[in-house]
Parts: sequence; structure tokens; C-alpha cells
Amino acid sequence: MIFTIASDRTLRDSLEHKVALTPEKTFLVFDNDGEISSFTYRAFDSQVNKVANALLELGVQKGDKVNLHLTNCPEFVIFWFACAKVGAVIMPTNPLSPAGELSYPMQHSESILSVTQPNLLTTVQEAKKDCPNIRNIVLCQSSNKIAGTILFEDFISTQSDELPSIDINPSDDAAILYTSGTTSKPKGVLVTHANYVYLSDAISQSVRLSADDRHFVTLPLFHANAQYYSFMTALNVGASVALMSRFSASRFMNQAAKYECTITSLFAAPMRMLLGQPNQPSDDKSGLRLAIFAQNITPIQLQEWETRFHVPLMQIYGMTETMGQPLSNPLDAKRDNMSIGKVTLGYQCRVVDDNGKDVPRNTPGQLLVHGEPGTSIMKGYFKDKDATASTMQNGWLYTGDIVSVDETGYFTFVDRAKDMIKRAGENVAAGEVEAVLKEHPAVGDAAVIGVPDPIRDESIKAFIILAEGQSTTEEELILFCKSKLSKFRVPEFIEFLEQFPRTSVGKIQKHILRQQSDKNT
Repeated sequence: MIFTIASDRTLRDSLEHKVALTPEKTFLVFDNDGEISSFTYRAFDSQVNKVANALLELGVQKGDKVNLHLTNCPEFVIFWFACAKVGAVIMPTNPLSPAGELSYPMQHSESILSVTQPNLLTTVQEAKKDCPNIRNIVLCQSSNKIAGTILFEDFISTQSDELPSIDINPSDDAAILYTSGTTSKPKGVLVTHANYVYLSDAISQSVRLSADDRHFVTLPLFHANAQYYSFMTALNVGASVALMSRFSASRFMNQAAKYECTITSLFAAPMRMLLGQPNQPSDDKSGLRLAIFAQNITPIQLQEWETRFHVPLMQIYGMTETMGQPLSNPLDAKRDNMSIGKVTLGYQCRVVDDNGKDVPRNTPGQLLVHGEPGTSIMKGYFKDKDATASTMQNGWLYTGDIVSVDETGYFTFVDRAKDMIKRAGENVAAGEVEAVLKEHPAVGDAAVIGVPDPIRDESIKAFIILAEGQSTTEEELILFCKSKLSKFRVPEFIEFLEQFPRTSVGKIQKHILRQQSDKNT
């Protein structure tokens, strides 16, 4: 048997070890627009055990899927670890999703329970109509009894904070994180206990995290980023987390200082929003020693950030599927934040052409990441053998992203995966938007691309061919999309065409549409 750092540790082991070491140390501080609550390691674990016992009483068994449809809140983290302790699998969803979008992952994941909050309840109830496996809805943050729900306080009121031993293995699934791909439906990334443990150790070492650090978390918890880079690394070293209910550009630096945070994780879009705020005397007094970030910013923005905020940056590369960050700028060597860094400890990377052959230095090619499925890279895609087989081959994960690597080993991001649009930190699959547009009776065909946006990375533009004898307007199609898609997936621009440029086998040549769009802007 081959042993790794994650061979004999589960999420329960990780949490209970820290509870035994530092029971009265603060683990989590939560700011809900000024309403503050906090949990020591012992208090947090006590809540986790009560929820775990309640899940068992409700009939939740090992391998059952539990949907977390919540904004940032302590209950999200409590249910995450409670599910892990009983062997259940969390399936977080975007709280911005309308019912039609939410029903797919709820149904596909075979979730039996949904956990939500009052302002999202109607959406969950509507989605539940298409999800026969959902047996119960637990309602958090409410004292009003609503038919068809179980109040969180009632759920745990009679439960013990002692939990019996349950047979959980590091190789067991702990989460299904749905991520948009290049097809019309998102894919469920299987994350094991070993995955969480491995990435927590690898990432915390790369940023030299210690028990004295405090993560500042403003990104949404349903994303892998907040789970991987913040909560799991903090737990790994016995650090703490300051969780905000939402990102606020106007309050960001003051909040970081107020909660004495030392490290944070961001995307380029919120960074640009921060730079867009008026200068404040407190801009350089956040106390943050490091900000991990992903997605390119310009050299001018990079310089302005470091001059104005005095918060050192570290650009990294990672995917939900890679677990950790296989590429990162080094903490103690040359840091080139216009690059995505160098290969990190525990990973191997290649850059290949369309035939899978290694390309020369400074030549663009697809990035491949080597790892152990279920430990250092994802276990696979839930109920999608074909997608798993095409993405993971002989221990190599095909990212679909185009990069180049120079003579010194620094990687540069060239282009994103085919048909993927990056909008304000969210992955938007063009196919998802196209599928909705094609539902409109006036639309004969649709093609969607990303166009440059100075704030949100990219805006979404749709090209439409009308069905014969039909007519519609840009405004009507945008309203149609708003009724069926999350706000960040709705096109900002619509252009009507007579025909699409196509290949000899009929595929739409989106690179030509992009060129035409660039000429018209």
C-alpha cells in the first residue's frame, strides 16, 4: 500500500484534532452586515455534532447527498462538517440560481435534503417539484414555522453534542461541486475526504499559513475557492476565519483590519472593484500580509494595488478539479504576478499540443496536471464516465486551458477553455446560455461568446439567427434569459445575423464571431 499525507485522515479527524488541541480558540467570526457572531473550535464542533445527530435521526445515511442552498453563513460550514461526520455528501448550489437552474444539480445529484434560508425558500420549493428525491427542507435563520420545512432550531434542539463513532474512510466522497463546463449542463466534481485533507496541507504550506493567521473570506462558500483555500487551510493549521455575508468593495479593507485578518483570496473582478473605490486614508492599513488571486489583471492595476493597499499579491492557478493550486508564484523567490507562477510541491505539469505531444518553451499548448485521483486531483465527475475519461487520462488531468512556459519555468495563461466565459469570477458555459436562448420560439439558432469587460473580465454577447417567419427584439430576449438564468449568465448584448460562419462539418466558427465583434467595438 502506498501512503500519503491524506491516507488516514478524514474531515472529522481534522476538526476533532484541532478541538482537542485548542478548544477555546476562536475558529469562526461571522459578520452579517454588522451583526457579529463567533464560534470557538469547541463551540463549532458542538453545533456540528448536534446537526450530525439530527441528520442521523432524519434518516440521512452514508453516501446520501445534501443540498446546501445558502448564502455565506455559519450554518453552511456547520452542515458541511456535520455531513462529513456521518458520511453524507454536500452538494452546494449558487444562491442566485432561479428554480429552473437549481433543479438540475438537485436532481442529478440525487439529493435527499435541502438546507436553505427564508429569502431562498420559494426557489427551493419550486425546484423541489422536479426533484422527487428531496424528502425534507431544513430552514435556517428563521423562527417562523412554514409548512413543509423543518426549522433549524427545532432540528437540533433535542440533540446531543456527543457523536458516536461512524465508519468513514478518507477515500469516501465528501462533496459534489458542480462546475460549468463547455457543454450545456454543469458537471459534478467528486471531492473526497482525502482531497480536502491533501489540498489543505499543500496550500497552507505554499502560503506558510500558521495558527496565528486569520483568513478574510468574502467569496461565496458554494465555490471551491472559499472551501479549499480558506476554510480547509485554516483548519489544517488551527488558524481562524473571518467570514463576511457578502463582498463589499467599500468596506473590504476596513473589515479586514477590524477582524485582524492576515490573508485573503480574490479574483480579478473584485480586485478591480476595490481599485475603483475612492482613495481612503485607511487603504494601506488592512494588516493583510498576502492576497492570493487568480485571473489576470493589467500591469498598471498590479502596480496601483501594491502602491495603494500595500498588500502583497500572489497569482496562482487552480481549478475545482485540481483541488490544490498546481501552479503558484513562490512566496520566497521571484514573484511575477503577470504569470500564474511555477509548478508547486506535489504536482507535475505538462504543456502539450493537440496530439498530446510536449511543446517547446514559449509555445502555447494545453495545460495537463498530474495527480492521484481522489487525493491530489478530483476523483471524477459524478455519473459522467465519458467526461471523466476524456478529462483524466493515465493520471493526467486535461484542463482545457492554454498556457505557455518560459525558460525559467514560469507559466503564462494564454486562453481559457473552449467556449468558457469568465464573468466576475464566475464560469459561464456558452452552451448553457445558448440552450436557454434556443427555447425562445423566435430563435432559430444561437451562438454565445465572451467580450472584454473592463470590470467583470468578460461580458456575454449572443448572436441570434431568427426562426423563419419570426421576429423579436434584444430587450425581449434579455428578459427571457433573466427569467431562466442567474443574473451573471444573462447576455448583455444581442446581435442578429442572417447566418453563422461554419466549418465544413457545420460547426460554428466562434473565433470569426469574436473577430467581427472586436471590429464593431
